Amino acid sequence: MNIPEKGIVYDLDGMIIEEITLPPVFRTPFRPDLIRRAVLAAITARIQPYGVNKKAGQRTSAESLGVGRGIARLPRVKGSRHHAASKGAFVPMAVGGRSAHPPKPEKIRIERINKTEKRLALRSAIAATAAKILVRTRGHPVEKIRTFPIILTDEFQSLKKTNETKSVFENLGILPDILRAKNGRKIRSGKGKLRGRKYKKPKGPLIVIYENEGIIKAARNHPGVDIIHVTNLNTESLAPGGHPGRLTIWVKSAIEYLAKQMS
Repeated sequence: MNIPEKGIVYDLDGMIIEEITLPPVFRTPFRPDLIRRAVLAAITARIQPYGVNKKAGQRTSAESLGVGRGIARLPRVKGSRHHAASKGAFVPMAVGGRSAHPPKPEKIRIERINKTEKRLALRSAIAATAAKILVRTRGHPVEKIRTFPIILTDEFQSLKKTNETKSVFENLGILPDILRAKNGRKIRSGKGKLRGRKYKKPKGPLIVIYENEGIIKAARNHPGVDIIHVTNLNTESLAPGGHPGRLTIWVKSAIEYLAKQMS
């Protein structure tokens, strides 16, 4: 990735106000393999173990009657003159029998990743937000965006109305990406529709702030837009689905924080 050493800071009208030195983290080598592993580790860490009761279908005294009776040798319920007498039980083929290969709670469903690799994945995901070709490859429209990474003055954090943030996005050339997220919502195929996730929505811009002075309420209503504090940055937010290069808006103080903490 060819990342410049200097970054352009814009005001709320989209005008250039100053030039700053980008932190070394923006020149981290691109590691898509580690980014995918880190995102997978974050997703699988939320999975709750599940499985059937180990005694399910086996709480019976059913026993096979053996051979020579002209009937199948599967275990049968003992007794006579009652509705369940001589019915098959216990085995998977019988009604009410055990499951053949049930889900087991001890199954390993979590992707493990070393701390060092996780940190490198985060740094690489941060650097990917400054590469125009990666942002374009991910599907974000970048024709109207002049420079990467996109850095805004700290005044952006004090906006309190959605209309104000909309005009800022328009001045920076980011509005087409929000419209893409708005028009890209579609009904999910499959059972997920019945389970509280009816719609699939594209991811739009990510806003990285240092201090919330009203910006979260002002920007959260835009389709596809996520707001995150710089101290809570994670690989999954910067590379949803394991695909690096999310369109990201940084405030100047967040960049300065990165320079101190990730130098």
